[in-house]
Amino acid sequence: MVVLRQVKAGKLTQAAAAGQLGLSGRWVKKLMKRLRSEGDKGLAHGLRGRASNRGHGAEVRKKALELIRERYGDYGPTLAAEVLASEHELKVNRETVRQWMSAEKIWRPKREKLKQVHVWRERRQQRGELVQWDTSTHDWLEGRSAEPVYLIGMIDDATSELTARFAAGDSSEENMRLLWRYIERYGRPVEVYTDKAGIFQVNRPMHYNKHLPAEPDETQIKRALGELGIGRIAAHSPQAKGRVERSFGTMQDRLVKGLRRAGAKTLDQANQYLWEQFEPEWKRRFSKKPASELDAHRPLRNDHDLASSLSYVETRIVDNDYTLRWFGERYQIEKGAVKPRMRKAAVRVEKRIDGTLLAQWQGKHLVLRLCAEPLPAQTAAKKTVTPKTAKPAGAVGKRPWMDGFWHGDPAKRTTITPVTPVALRAPSVTGVIE
Repeated sequence: MVVLRQVKAGKLTQAAAAGQLGLSGRWVKKLMKRLRSEGDKGLAHGLRGRASNRGHGAEVRKKALELIRERYGDYGPTLAAEVLASEHELKVNRETVRQWMSAEKIWRPKREKLKQVHVWRERRQQRGELVQWDTSTHDWLEGRSAEPVYLIGMIDDATSELTARFAAGDSSEENMRLLWRYIERYGRPVEVYTDKAGIFQVNRPMHYNKHLPAEPDETQIKRALGELGIGRIAAHSPQAKGRVERSFGTMQDRLVKGLRRAGAKTLDQANQYLWEQFEPEWKRRFSKKPASELDAHRPLRNDHDLASSLSYVETRIVDNDYTLRWFGERYQIEKGAVKPRMRKAAVRVEKRIDGTLLAQWQGKHLVLRLCAEPLPAQTAAKKTVTPKTAKPAGAVGKRPWMDGFWHGDPAKRTTITPVTPVALRAPSVTGVIE
C-alpha cells in the first residue's frame, strides 16, 4: 500500500514499484486502477469474507461432521478422511477434516513430548534380509470376544510389508504358525529380529546354580530356526525393533476400527478381515520400495521338512518292547517299522501343529500307536489278624515259656535246699591230706 501510494503521488514509476513488490507490471497497473477507484479497500482480495470457490460447501461440511460424531468420534483426521472417501463418497482433504474437527472440538492434537533419543538406523537393502517379529497385547475386538486375542506380526525391514495373524495366546505353537505362513508366502528370510522373550531364548535367573540339573540351552523356536537356516538377532530394547513396534501403534488405531466396522466377534472373523482386507490395504498404503531389486528370501531345500521343524520336539529312549513314553502315556512303534539296534536307542519325537505324533530315527519317520493301559489289578482281601492277648501285669519275659517262672503258682515252685559247705580237716603231721 505504501509503494502504490508513492506511485499515485508521482514519486515512483509503475515499473519500479513492480520491481520492489515482485509483481508483474500488468498486475501493478490493475492494482493502481483499483486504488484510484475504490481507495485502500480496493487492494483487498475479492474473496475476502466469502466462501472459497474450491470449498466443499456447508452441506458437505455438515454431513461429514455428523458422520464423524455418530460413527468416527475416536478417529484421527487422516483416517476419518480416508473412511469418508471410501465408504461415504465424501472426498475431503485430511487437512480440511482436521480444521473441521478442531473447530468443533472433536479432535485435539497431542503435544509432542521429547522422548529418549535413539540413533537412526538405515533400512536393509533387500526384501527378506531382516524381518522384525513381535506380539502385541491389546483389546483388538473391544470386548466383543470373551477370550483374549493377541496379534503376532512380522514386518520386513526393507519394505515394511506386513504378515500377521490373530491368536488365542503368545505361545511357541502360535508363533510357529505365523512363521509357517510367512515362509509359504515369501520363502526363508536371512535373519529375524525378536525380543528376549522366553519363547525365543532361555533366560536363566541371575542366581542360577550350576550344580542344579542342566536346563535346555535352546527353545523350540530357536531349534526350528536353526534347522531351517534362519538367523536370529535379540533386541536389547523395544526401540531397537522400532519398525514393528510403531506398526502395532498404527494397527491399534486403524485395525481396531476396521474390525469394528466389519463386526468381527471371533478369532476366525478377525483373521479373515486381517488377511483379506487389512493386509492388502497395508501393502498399498504403507509399504516402501526397497533400495535393491534383489530378493534375499531363499526357497526350502530338499532336506528341509517344514512340518517337522515347526513341531514340538523332544528325545525319548525306546524300551525293550519297542515302546516309548510321551507325557505320561505309552506309545508303540509299529511292528513293520522295527529295525535292529532300535532298543535303548534315542529317537526324536515330534508333536506337530496338526496334532500328529511321529518319531524319527536315522532319518526315517515312525508311526506311533497309543497303547491301551492294562486295568489295575484287584487288591487281595486283607487277612483278619487276631489281636494278641494282653500280657499279665508284671510279666518280664517276651515269650510264653517264661510266664510264671518268677511269680507263678507257689505249689509248683521247686524248693532249693541250700548246700552246707564241707569243713576241711586239718592236715596230719606227715603232711598227707586225707
